[in-house]
Amino acid sequence: MAPVPFSPIKIGQIDDVQELRKARPATIPERFVRDIAERPFVAKPSMHIPVIDLSKLIEGDLEQFHTELSKLSTSCEEWGFFQVINHGIDKDLLQNIEKVATEFFMLPLEEKQRYPMAPGTVQGYGQAFVFSENQKLDWCNMLALGVEPHFIRNPKLWPTNPANFSETLEMYSANIRGLCKNLLKFIAMSLHLKDNVFNEMFGVAVQAVRMNYYPPCSRPDLVLGLSPHSDGSALTVLQQAAGSSIGLQILKDDTWIPVQPVPNALVINIGDTLEVLTNGKYRSVEHRAVTHKYKDRLSIVTFYAPSYEIDLGPLPQLVDENRPCMYKNYNHGEYSKHYVTNKLQGKKTLEFAKIQHKLSC
Repeated sequence: MAPVPFSPIKIGQIDDVQELRKARPATIPERFVRDIAERPFVAKPSMHIPVIDLSKLIEGDLEQFHTELSKLSTSCEEWGFFQVINHGIDKDLLQNIEKVATEFFMLPLEEKQRYPMAPGTVQGYGQAFVFSENQKLDWCNMLALGVEPHFIRNPKLWPTNPANFSETLEMYSANIRGLCKNLLKFIAMSLHLKDNVFNEMFGVAVQAVRMNYYPPCSRPDLVLGLSPHSDGSALTVLQQAAGSSIGLQILKDDTWIPVQPVPNALVINIGDTLEVLTNGKYRSVEHRAVTHKYKDRLSIVTFYAPSYEIDLGPLPQLVDENRPCMYKNYNHGEYSKHYVTNKLQGKKTLEFAKIQHKLSC
C-alpha cells in the first residue's frame, strides 16, 4: 500500500534559500524567523555520540565482537544515534556522491526547477513537509528521490545534470542498502533475536534518499536548517560532507547536542519503525539541523524502511510484564502516509502508533 497523494504548499523562487543568500537581504524574511522558543542556542559541546566499528562485528575475534555488540546495544538504547566506521563503503564513492550533489545544488535555479517537488508528491527539488502559508520554513534546499523498489521512483525527477548523477546515486544506494541490512542483522542480535528477523520481515525494503543543502545564513540564531523531528524509517543513514559546518544536533536529556563529524564515518539513527518493533527499547530521537553564518553544509540522507505492504507491531519477544505493549499493530504504508502528510514536529507523528493502556500484543 503506497502513501496516497496530498497537497503541500508550493514553494517559489522567493523562498529558495540559495537565491535569498545571493540577494543578501537586509533582514531575514519573516517566513524563516522562528519564534523565540524554537530558536537555536549554543548546544552542549562536551558529549560525543558513540562510534561503532563495523569491522569488529563482521571480522573481529569473539571478544571484539561481543564488546562491539554491547556498544551497539547501548548506543541504540541510550542514544538512538551512533556513528559507524569501517563500514566498507569506498571513500571514493562517498566523495563522488558529495560531488554530484554539490554540483546539482550549484546549478542555476531554473535548471533545478526542472525537477520540482510538485503538489501531491514528496520527491523532487524544493522543500517538503510544508502545508500552510503561515508555516515557518527551514533554511534548506532539498532534492528527495525514491530509490527502491523501482515502482516508487519518478525517473523524470532524477537529474541529468551532472551527467553521472544517476549512475553515482545507483552505486551509492546499493552500498547503503547493504550496510542497512548488515546493521539490522547486528541490531537484531543485540536484542537476542534471530539475526535475520528484521531483514526477512521487511520484504522488499523501501529506500529513499534526500540531499540537503544549507547555505550560510547571516542570522543563524533566528532560523533552523531543519525542524526538530524523528524519522519514520527503521534506519536512517546520514553522510555529512567533508568540510561542512557542524549542523546536526540531537536531543538528549532535554539538551541539544551537536554531532561532531568523524572522518569517513556515517551517522546512523533509529527511526520510529524500530522503536515500535522493539516496543520502545530502542527509541527514535528528535534531531534538527542548524545553520552557520559563514559556512555551508551538505548532507546526504538515506531512509530505509519496510515494504509498504507489511503490517507492524511490537515483537512478542520484547513484550512482558516489565515492558507492556506500547504500540498497536498497523500497516506500514498507512504510517508512511501519516508521516509525510504532517509537518515535522518532534515525535508527534509516532502518536499514530501509540496505545494509551496496557495490551498484550
